[in-house]
Formats: sequence, C-alpha cells, structure tokens
Amino acid sequence: MSEAEQGASWRENMRRRNEEMMAEWAVDVNQDPNELPLNRMNPGHPDLFEANAVLPYFERLRREDPVNYTEDSQFGPYWSVTKFQDIVHVDTHHDIFSSDSRRGGIQLGGREQEEEPDPMFHLPMFIMEDPPKHDEQRKVVAPKFAPREIARLEELIRERAGLILDGLPRNETFNWVREVSVELTGRMLATLFAVPQEDRDKLIHWSDTTQNIGNPEFFDTPEEGFQELWKCWEYFDAVWKERAAQKEPGDDLISMLVHGESTKDMPPNEYLGNILLLIVGGNDTTRNSISGGVLALNENPGEYDKLVNNPALVANMVPEIIRWQSPVAHMARTALVDTELGGKQIKAGDKVAMWYVSGNRDDTEIEDANRFWIDRPNARKHLSFGFGIHRCLGNRLGEMQLRVLWEEILKRFPKIEVVGDPVYLKSSFIRGIRELPVRIPG
Repeated sequence: MSEAEQGASWRENMRRRNEEMMAEWAVDVNQDPNELPLNRMNPGHPDLFEANAVLPYFERLRREDPVNYTEDSQFGPYWSVTKFQDIVHVDTHHDIFSSDSRRGGIQLGGREQEEEPDPMFHLPMFIMEDPPKHDEQRKVVAPKFAPREIARLEELIRERAGLILDGLPRNETFNWVREVSVELTGRMLATLFAVPQEDRDKLIHWSDTTQNIGNPEFFDTPEEGFQELWKCWEYFDAVWKERAAQKEPGDDLISMLVHGESTKDMPPNEYLGNILLLIVGGNDTTRNSISGGVLALNENPGEYDKLVNNPALVANMVPEIIRWQSPVAHMARTALVDTELGGKQIKAGDKVAMWYVSGNRDDTEIEDANRFWIDRPNARKHLSFGFGIHRCLGNRLGEMQLRVLWEEILKRFPKIEVVGDPVYLKSSFIRGIRELPVRIPG
C-alpha cells in the first residue's frame, strides 16, 4: 500500500470511529429533561447547545441536584456545578481545583495525562496552568489590557464600528455574525497582535477551528483540525522572529511574549497554545455577545423599545447582554484533593464543570434571572468573566466594544430585525451563534 493509500485508509478509519462515538452518545434534543433520571443527565452534550435546548436541563439541576454527577458520557465522568455561589467557590479555590492541562485542563473531555503528551495535540496555555506559572505568564500580557491602554482604543473602535455599520445593506437579509460581530472583533485582534488587517480572516478561521475540531461538518477527524491549527503556528512563528529582530520592543501582544521572562523560551506547542488563547479570548466571547444582544432585544421587544427611547441605557445593558448570552458556557477544573461541595463528596482527580450559563440564571442570587432586563439593578453581578486568578483578562475591552457598537447602532438604525432562526455552535464550551439572519429597514 502506498503512503497516500495508507493516509486515506487512516482518515477513513478515524472518520468511522468519530461516527461510532457520535452514535453511541446520541441525544434526543427534544427530550424533556424532567423525564430523565438525574443520574443520566449529560448537560455537556454539544448537541443540546447546537439545538439551544440545554437551559431546561440546568433549570432542573439547580432545583433538584445543584452538584450533579454524570457517570457516563463522551467526556467521561464529570460533576456539574450549576448554582452561582458553588461556582464562585470552585473558581476562587485554585488550591483545591486545578486548571493544569496535564490534569485535564479547562474543558470537558480533558483527562489527566500519565505519559508525556504528544506536542502536536497538547497545546498548553497560561489559562491551563496553576500558580506560579499561570501568574508569571499572565503578567506578561496583562499591561495590554490595563484601563489606560483600553481607553486609548475607544476612538479606533468607534471609527471602525461606524465604518462597518455604514457599509451594511438596507432592506436586505444578511448574516449579522459575519458582517458585524466577526468583523469588529477580527479587526481588534489584528490590532492587538499588530499584524496586517488583511490577515484578520486567518485569525477568525483559527479561532473557529478551535471550536470545531470535533465537528464532522468541518473536519473528518480531530487530527485534521490540529493540522489546521499548526498553520497558525507557522504564521505567528514568522511574526515572532520579526519582532525578536526589532531593535526597540513593540507594545503588541507578540512583542510582549517575545520579551517576557516567562514566555520568551516557550516551545512551539506552548507558543501556539497561548496565541490561540488570546485569539479565542479576544474573538469568541465578544463576538457572541454582540450577536446575542441583537437576538435578545428582538426576543424582548419591550426592552428594545426601552433602549431606543433611552440610549443612555447602553452602558447598563452591556453586562446584561454578557450575562444573558454567557459566551463561555463552562470552565472545568480537576479536584486536587477530596473535598465537599453542595453536600456531595468530590474525590481527588474528579472532573468538575462550572456551568456559568447556569449560574447566570440562578434566581436565588440574581433577581428575576430568566428575564432579559436592560436596566437591571446590579447588572454586573454575573459569572461570565469568571472569578479568582483566572478572571477574564480582556473583560474591559470586550465591554467597551459592545458599548461603543451599540452607541453607534442607535445613532443610525431605529431597529435591527432578526428575520430567521439563529444557527448555534455545536459546542458546550463556547456558547456561540454561527448565523443570525437580520434585516435593517431603510
């Protein structure tokens, strides 16, 4: 058998293996979760998120079993933590619950690694590290997200938002995600990395790849997805060498990594991991909040009227959109020691999922939590940015982009009308919207 034939055979075997796994863990997205035994709940199934059918699962878990154990799933066994204060407890106790990639990392599906991991598939990043390494690497890029630095970007964001909005068609259906959400965040990514704006589509493509590696719509096998991600490394390896050769260090994120004491000697897979972290953190969360806000206002027309009549509500609406959308659906941890949570005994080595999307609808902590309420009192009380040492580094930048965009929208359009069903991302990690058909009356 030739090398090409061997490769084709391998890919076919991987495709069949993926299909068998999907068949084994198939879920009926129309199933009423109240009819399922609690020990058979698997709220992490990506199909539930793709069908936008997962919220009733969390509603039941918060009510009946806030710390729930899923014994058997495509991710292996895991605990679901669904109430606000329990999530805060896990998130703020990194000494008990680890983010380390070698212990399983921050997503469902990650497992403790007993042997040296394959660097092609193991992409460590500082969010998947415990102190002190996490703190040292985060500190390298943190100055780029300081309040003064963020404030300097507002005029640029406003200019770009205006150009994007002024270029949109009137009385014609288009995909808001592609034309607005992705476009604004893609331009900001290119600015933060100081790479050409014409390369921003590459950044978005690699961000999308990270969320679709296991989706057969995009790749026959996860291996193909990782091969695509390594093209990202090739691109940024050239950028690294260019920045390293400069006489005066720049203030972009790559220059910071090049000259940072704890990042300047990263191996290729760790450099790629941290680049992907910065891309996803700068793109997926903000872009899905931009899309989710348009959808939420259309689903709640009274709130949209309230906003149009009082544009000053934008600033308060922004955190409410971020709570409502919960663009990071969960973060996972691995228990380092035996511990108790919500009356349940969690063993060392157990996987624990903090469901931010659930905690953000916990009405024991958030008044009328299932209501989208743009002038909500204390709107900043939400979990979407996390807590503790891993709290989102770019939260201020994300909020600013949302605020400025909506300020510019309200100057131009009386309404943005959703005219078709949204298409959701097949992921239980990023709660994303792939397509949102809209029309702007004109």
